[in-house]
Amino acid sequence: MGAPMTPQNLLDNPLTTEKCTVGCPIIDRCLGGGIPCNSITELVAESGSGKTQFCLQLTLSAQLPSSHGGLSASSLYLHTEFPFPMRRLHQLSHTFRPSNDHNPCDYIFVQSVHSVDQLLDIMPKIESFIKNSSNSRLPIRLIVIDSIAALFRSDFDNTMDDLKKRSFLFFKISGMLKAMAVGFGLAVLVTNQVVDLMEPNEGVNGLRVGNLGCLYSSGRPICPALGIAWANCVNSRLFLSRNEDFVVRENQMVNGGVGGSGSEDFVCRRTRRSLHVVFAPHLADTSCEFEITREGVFGVER
Repeated sequence: MGAPMTPQNLLDNPLTTEKCTVGCPIIDRCLGGGIPCNSITELVAESGSGKTQFCLQLTLSAQLPSSHGGLSASSLYLHTEFPFPMRRLHQLSHTFRPSNDHNPCDYIFVQSVHSVDQLLDIMPKIESFIKNSSNSRLPIRLIVIDSIAALFRSDFDNTMDDLKKRSFLFFKISGMLKAMAVGFGLAVLVTNQVVDLMEPNEGVNGLRVGNLGCLYSSGRPICPALGIAWANCVNSRLFLSRNEDFVVRENQMVNGGVGGSGSEDFVCRRTRRSLHVVFAPHLADTSCEFEITREGVFGVER
C-alpha cells in the first residue's frame, strides 16, 4: 500500500490531467495547457462573444497528436439552437488541418438536440457510440454541448416544483457526462448563456461564485444562466466577455492625401474580447484577450 496522500505530496507530485489544446499557445497558457479531460468545463458568454467559434476550433484541435497538444481524437458535437455552422467549420479546417491524408470535418460527429428528454434518451446511445469508437483511428474523446441553457429555457416555469425538477435534471445530466468523461478519458465542453444581473449584490443571489463575483459584458453586469444548482454541476467555468472600445486614430489621407489639408483624427470602434477563469480546481484567477479572425480564435499579447 502506498504512502497516504497529504497536501505536501500533492505539492511535490501534482496530479496530472491530460488536456486538449485550444489551438492557440496564448489561450492554452491561460488555461494551463487547454481544456482538461475527465471533467466538465463550462464556457459562459452572451450571444456573439465567440462560444461557438471556440467550440468549433476545439473539435479540430482535438484531432492533433499529443505531441502538438491534441488528443488524436474525434469529437461529438451536440447543438441545441441554430443550424450547425458547417460552413464556418470548413473554413476553420483549412487552418487546423492535422494531416493531408484525411478531411478533419469527417471526424466531427454532429447531432441536433431539441429537448432535455431527447438528450437523456440519446445518452446511452452516445456511450455505446464512444465505446465502439475506441478501436478506431481517432476515437471519440471530446463532447461539446452548445448550449445547455437552450434545453431548459422554455420547458420549465418558475415554480417550486419545476425548479426542483430542473435541478434534479441538472445533476442527472452532469452525472452521466462526468461518468463518461472519467470512464473514457473525455474532455467535455458545455456552453451556457447569460442573463442580466439586476440586483446590486455581488454574484448570484448575493453569493460569490468563483474568482469573479460579478461578470461584465457589453458594459453591463451579467451572470450565467441556470443558477447555483447548475454551477455545482460543472468542474470549471470560463467566461468570455465582449466590450466595445472607441479608439482615436490619425488619418493621414485627408482631402486627397498629397497636397491636401494634412492629417485629421477620427474615431473608430473596436471590439475587445477576453477570456476569464471564473473557477477551476487547477487554475488561478487568470485572463487573456483574444480575437476572432477568418483563420480562428487567437490570443492577443498585451
